[in-house]
Amino acid sequence: MSAGGLFDLTGQTAVVTGARRGIGLAMAVALADAGADIIGVSANLEPEGSVVEKRVNELGRRFTGIRADFADRAAVRKLAGELTDSGPIDILVNNGGTIARTPAAEHPDDMWDQVIEVNLSSQFVLSREIGRAMIERGSGKIIFTASLLSFQGGINVPGYTASKSGIAGLTKALANEWAPLGVNVNAIAPGYIATDNTQALQDDAVREKSILDRIPAARWGQAEDLAGSAVFLASRASDYVNGVVLPVDGGWLGR
Repeated sequence: MSAGGLFDLTGQTAVVTGARRGIGLAMAVALADAGADIIGVSANLEPEGSVVEKRVNELGRRFTGIRADFADRAAVRKLAGELTDSGPIDILVNNGGTIARTPAAEHPDDMWDQVIEVNLSSQFVLSREIGRAMIERGSGKIIFTASLLSFQGGINVPGYTASKSGIAGLTKALANEWAPLGVNVNAIAPGYIATDNTQALQDDAVREKSILDRIPAARWGQAEDLAGSAVFLASRASDYVNGVVLPVDGGWLGR
């Protein structure tokens, strides 16, 4: 089989959450470029004319947009039902997420609850429901977006760190159960990527310098730097890859 064939996603359908911008947008476009039709889900996704819709359509692939609030458990269950009823989902990219920056001693319960619900609980519910259908078919790829804080503690983001550490554990737990049933479950751990979520760090001259000084690649990552990893984990090239949390971090963790 050629290298191109290993990464070919033609005829497959991929659900990408958090697809409106940033990393989710880059992943959705990369999967479409490899041949997949895309169902994009975001809390604030425009009904028509979104950037992700335009870019997927330009690649000749179909795009369906769905708006869903991942902080609302009932909405996530409804979304899962709609997706499983719509036809086979070959690839699920659990990328939707949020972050809240407040020192732990002042971190309120409602902030903690929202971050855990969006970043961890909703992703388990969606994976459970779509994963069940994948198990019945004997095939499927699930990709989580983890974080460097799946490995480290971070500063002023206790809820986010807990949620992303949970994602690393959930990735392994699901892989242990589902690998023998034909479903690959893995995660990508982005490094410091220049997106809205990291804008506060980019704007802090002291923090930004300390970050750049540690990255061997000597630059912030771009959302497009996640594209290749997403296609790899969604494709036949990763058929024997299970339970991996893959850092894409410019060498940060190796420092």
